[in-house]
This record gives sequence, C-alpha cells and structure tokens, in this order.
Amino acid sequence: MMSLLGRPDVDAGEVFVNFNQNITSLAVATSGSYSLYSLGSVDSTLDKIYTTKSDDLFLIERLFESSLVAIVSQRAPRKLKVCHFKKQSEICNYSYSNTILAVKLNRERLIVCLEESLYIHNIQDMKVVHTIRDTPCNPLGLCALSSSSDHCYLAYPGSVTSGEVQIFDAINLHAKTMIPAHDTPLAAIAFSPSGTEIATASERGTVIRVFSAQDGSRLFELRRGLKRCVSIVSLSFSSCADYLVSSSNTETVHIFRLDRSTADSNDHGKQSSDDWMGYSFFRFLSKTVTSYLPTQVTDVFSQGRAFASVTLPEAGVRRMCAITTIQKQLRLMIASQDGYLYVYSIPSVEGAECQLIKRHDLRLDDNYAMDVKVDSPHTSGLNSNVSIGGAAGVPSGAAAAAAASAGGDGKATTDKPGSSTGGGNAGASYASAVKGDEPPAGSSTSSST
Repeated sequence: MMSLLGRPDVDAGEVFVNFNQNITSLAVATSGSYSLYSLGSVDSTLDKIYTTKSDDLFLIERLFESSLVAIVSQRAPRKLKVCHFKKQSEICNYSYSNTILAVKLNRERLIVCLEESLYIHNIQDMKVVHTIRDTPCNPLGLCALSSSSDHCYLAYPGSVTSGEVQIFDAINLHAKTMIPAHDTPLAAIAFSPSGTEIATASERGTVIRVFSAQDGSRLFELRRGLKRCVSIVSLSFSSCADYLVSSSNTETVHIFRLDRSTADSNDHGKQSSDDWMGYSFFRFLSKTVTSYLPTQVTDVFSQGRAFASVTLPEAGVRRMCAITTIQKQLRLMIASQDGYLYVYSIPSVEGAECQLIKRHDLRLDDNYAMDVKVDSPHTSGLNSNVSIGGAAGVPSGAAAAAAASAGGDGKATTDKPGSSTGGGNAGASYASAVKGDEPPAGSSTSSST
C-alpha cells in the first residue's frame, strides 16, 4: 500500500475519521468502504446514515448536513470525486497534476491542496475561480478553511522555516494578512466557527496561540506542556467557540477555556477596596517578580493552562477531536484512527476530570444503525471529468500524461478547467445537494437486522 501524507496510519490499514464542519456527523473510511454517522444521539447510539463499498479512501469531506461528499482514494490520489450520497451517484470528478493532500469545504468554496499549490473552486458549479501557485512546500497538506460564509478565509503555511500563517480571502480572492505565529514551522491550524479567530500550533507543540484572523493580533497564548515537545495532530474550536481542544501523538487530550473578558474589564469589574490582599496583590506580585525574569520565563507565567484533560489508553494513535452541544449538553468527542469514538462530558469546574460516557467501535456494524444497500454505485448527473493543473479539458484518464508533457509542475492554465457534461436536471441536483435540501431517497436506506 502506498504511503500518503507521511501517515503511517494509512499504511497500517487503520480507519480514516473526520467530523463535518458543524460537528453534526462523522465520516469513517475503512478498507473497502466508507460510512457517515449522525452524532445527534451519540451519548447512547451512533446512528449510521449511509454506508457503501468503495476504493480505499484517505480523504473524505461532507458538506455540513447536505448530501454532498468529496472523496479521494488511494488508488487515484490525484483525482477528486464529488458525490451525491443519497442518490448514490458521482456528480463530477477533477484530476490534478499531483497528489491531493487535503480537501476543505464550506457553502461557498471547495479547496484542494497540493504540495505547492491551492485550487479554489466555486462550490455552486465547481469552477476554478483562483489558483495560489508556488506556495511554500507543504507535504502534509496543512491548510484550514473557515466554515463561515461571512468570513470565508483560507489559511496555509507561509514559510517552511518558521510558523508563518498566510490568511487568504477566498471570496474576494486576495491575501488578507500574514501572521508570524511561531518560531518553528506549523503543525496545526484551525478557524473558529465564525472565521474571525485562528488557532495555531508549531512543530514544537508546547504552546498554542489564538489570533484574530482579520488583523493578526494575538488573543490567547495557551501552554500545552513544559516537559516534552510533541506533534500536534488536531486543533478544534468548540461549536460555541468558548473552548479549544488539541490532540497530539501522546495519550493526552487537552481542553482550554477561552475567556474573552479583557484585562481592563477584569481590573474594573473584579477589584474593590476590599480585595487588595487578593486579586490586586497577586497582580502586583506577579508583575514585580516577572520584571526581574527572562522573557521566556515571564511568558510561561502569562500563558493559559488546560481547563481539563483526558488520558486515553495509549500514545502514538492519531485522534481527531471536537466539542459541541448534543441534546443541550456539552460533549467532547474523540475519533481515533484505531477505530473508536469516545464521548466525554466536560466539567464545569476547572481541573475536574472529563467523564467517559460512551465508547463506540467504528469497525462494527451496529444493529441499531441504518444501512444503505448498494449493489454498484452508478455515475450520473454532472460528470465533468476535468483535469486540473494539467491540460484543461483533458479527460482524467490522460491527466498523468498531460501533467508529464507540461513538465509535471502543476502550472498549466486552470482559468478554464473544462466544460461540464451531464443530462437531465444535473445542475438542479447539484444545487440541492449543496444547499442540503434534497429529500432522502425512499429506496436508499433500510434498517439492518
């Protein structure tokens, strides 16, 4: 099995897991199939809403609660397929000049990340509206797309030697700001739900920072640890944006609370003539002491600590984390690429332990799930079969040859990526899939026994 993204989990045959943009569903790809699960009742059951046989996948992205999914297989790592899973059909596919390392979606844009370029598609018709070429070498496909249509920003590394973050306006198609986030190269980036804040972590992994995506100002600095450097795998804001969760190659998941009350409001709201020996004295003492200490030490005093944490059975397993409200209760979900989904409650008091509520085995077919019976998924609708980064309009089967004839550098013209073909109401079906208003097909699901 070929190595993709430098990820040993792919080589080991472990499962690929990914939450959608608003943390309402989970995509799971195992050997020879992929499934979509609803998270609405995850405290007790994990409801399977779709499953189908497929090539081994290493990327799958669902657009919110819509029927639109974007997939990339290990057999064809340069080809992106956009599918309408409720109709069990492929809407279109695009081929690129190099391996696709990441795909990101929101209601306005679809982003395809290659090692040294980014393609921005209008998700309404899948036309390429802009290409960012000659980006710093990005072998892990590190990028983030805000889920917000109001602040539709794209973030990607701006340097291979330091932790610069480039923020790009994906609607107006221009660079917005560059943030010098860390001294060492980036390991993880994530936007807040509103798109106005971005969290970053470097390869060192000890400090997580949160910046304004609009002007680059630093908002928070959070200390993950002191003793050891780690590889941050996952960063995610909670759906309410009040928490930030991180996972790494260690067994510990950290939750940080983002207290947005300003220092001025603290000074005016918390101080009184009675609290000199409390709050005011502590601030006076900390300022006095830190004024005599090196900058590196004073930074440690000012950095926020984890509000809560979870210790999992073993280290070295890639885990994707998310925090959202389910049935009016705040929940931490940890999807692990060894095939488990953990559900935890989040304490209301700092320092308390997260309590495990449920562990779901993603490799099993549960008798309460709904299975979709698919004999042989057919291809219908808008099948553009377009080559991107090679010769525009060349069928995808010739993409590699076209890329080779162009020098394999992915710099061929992409302003006109080719014409889309398809009969009937393909356009209407695609639009309804994007909007998420396509009614479920009555014959597409059945209860398993």
